[in-house]
Amino acid sequence: MASPTDIRKGKVLDHLGAPHLVLDMQHRTQGRQAGFVQVTLRNLNTGSSTTTKLRSTDNVEFMHTETQKLEYSYKDPDGYHFMDVETFEDTILSEDQVGDTKDFLVENTIYSILFINDRPIEIDLPAAIEMKVVESAEGVRGDTASNVQKPATLETGMVVQVPLFIKQGETIRVSTADKTYLGRA
Repeated sequence: MASPTDIRKGKVLDHLGAPHLVLDMQHRTQGRQAGFVQVTLRNLNTGSSTTTKLRSTDNVEFMHTETQKLEYSYKDPDGYHFMDVETFEDTILSEDQVGDTKDFLVENTIYSILFINDRPIEIDLPAAIEMKVVESAEGVRGDTASNVQKPATLETGMVVQVPLFIKQGETIRVSTADKTYLGRA
């Protein structure tokens, strides 16, 4: 057992019997009262976020976590398959575990997977992903008065707004935070 003052952003706690990822942590004091730690936690089973206050007398339990770099291979009815490039071991994540990150899963790309007690929990996406444009309309000549954009379908099926000069077959960088075009790769 550890003290709430040992909590740091990115750690995983066993809170109410479920693994919770620490999103934010602040140490607070109120006048004559004892200090407390206010933490924002995300339940890794359900995805919901909560804010909790922990007193200095409370005990917290950290869970054993590990991050592995795995290569995304393919998707089938069993789930999303990731392979360890050194041992060729296959790890399968379900549709619920992958969630909205499926729009950023490009085959033969390495991703960081968070494991808790040797069980895969979630995918930690990088800030940007490089993807190939599969379909994009041609830009209209003379339509350059302002920052005009057009829709482009990427190899994962996601549609993003790109500048007129982007053509089919080009590789672009897309932000994983808000699904916006960042530039050519």
